Amino acid sequence: MTTAPMTILFQGDSITDAGRDRTVSAPNDPGAVGKGYALLAMGRLLSAHPAQSLAVYNRGISGDCVPDLKARWQKDCIELAPDLLSILIGVNDIWHTLEGRYDGTVMEYETGYRALLQQTRAALPHTRILIGEPFVLRCGAVTADWFPEFEERRAVAAQLAREVGATFIPFQAVFDRALTDGSAPERWAADGVHPTPAGHQLMADAWLSAAASWLPAQG
Repeated sequence: MTTAPMTILFQGDSITDAGRDRTVSAPNDPGAVGKGYALLAMGRLLSAHPAQSLAVYNRGISGDCVPDLKARWQKDCIELAPDLLSILIGVNDIWHTLEGRYDGTVMEYETGYRALLQQTRAALPHTRILIGEPFVLRCGAVTADWFPEFEERRAVAAQLAREVGATFIPFQAVFDRALTDGSAPERWAADGVHPTPAGHQLMADAWLSAAASWLPAQG
C-alpha cells in the first residue's frame, strides 16, 4: 500500500550541488541530483521505501553563501514545500572572504542564516529541517588562516539548529573519526573542502542516520 507522498529537498553549495544538471527540475532524476551525497542518500531512500511516494530534489548551487540562498529561497525552497529540508551552507562564507571575493563576517553568517530559518519556519511550519555542519579537512586549500574562525562558524550552525528545533548532522566529527585510522585527509576531500567519492559516502551515511527518525519504516 502506498503511503502519503513525501518531498525531500537538499540545499547548499557545491558540496551539495556535486555537478548536478540544473536544466532538469524533475524529482528523483540522477542527473538533477548530482554525483554526491544527495545521490547516494536518494538511492538508499528509494530502494528502502518502495511503498513510499518520495520526491527528492537537489537545489544546491556551487559557490553559494548564505546571502545567495536568501536570494533564491522563495523559488528554490518555499515553493517546493518540502516535508524534509536539508541545508549545508557555510564553507564559502569563509573561503570567499579569505580570497577577497566576499566580506561576510561570522555575525553576518549567523544573522543571515537565522533569518533564512525563521522565514522557513514561518512559511512551512510543519517542515522538518536537517542542518549539516560545515566541515573542512586540513589539506589542499584549507590553511591555518581558516582557524579559529571556521570553528566559530561551525558553532553557529549548531546553535541555530538548537534554536529552530532542527536535527544537526555533525559532519566534521564524521570526517575526524575517519582520520583516526591514519588515512590522509586527501582520501576524503582532496582540496580540503570538496569530498571524494569516499567522503560523499561518509556524508550520505551520516545524513541517512540523522534523517532516519523522520522517514517511514522500511518496507
